[in-house]
Amino acid sequence: MFGRGSSSDNRLPEPPKPAAQPSNPLPSFGAMATPTPAAPSPFGAAAELTASVIGTDLTILGDKITIISKHQLQIDGDVRGDINGRKVTIGPEGSVIGTVTAETVEVRGGVRGAIKGQNVVLHPTSRVEGDITHGTLAISEGAEFDGRVRRAKDTAELVPQLDPAAFAARDGGQG
Repeated sequence: MFGRGSSSDNRLPEPPKPAAQPSNPLPSFGAMATPTPAAPSPFGAAAELTASVIGTDLTILGDKITIISKHQLQIDGDVRGDINGRKVTIGPEGSVIGTVTAETVEVRGGVRGAIKGQNVVLHPTSRVEGDITHGTLAISEGAEFDGRVRRAKDTAELVPQLDPAAFAARDGGQG
């Protein structure tokens, strides 16, 4: 039954099926150059990404800094520069010294500078020192606000600049 005796079956044994991945622990350069299609790319489209977060342990400062987010940006740390994004949320621990321009701006922390947004919400824990240009504005009881408020006559002034090339051109290529 399991012996090596003669058999009337003259067929060759079936070759073993190749393994899906080679067992070599070090990838070759060719393997690194072409990613497998089964693995999702970490550099997917912005619409597929979750919110970007500037954490409580992070401070961003410098001359002429502009942060651009094409999706959502949560600021829990400190930023000294301008912010442009689709939706910007400044958390209770977050602060911005600069201009915040976004389609939607929610402030739970502090802003010292202008806010421009189609929809602006100041939550009870917010402290804002600066002017607000808006399409719609909600200021909750308890929010601290010192500045002027103006409804935009033209919605074009509320549109955030999300193209980094526009800033490079404005700064004379110093970007």
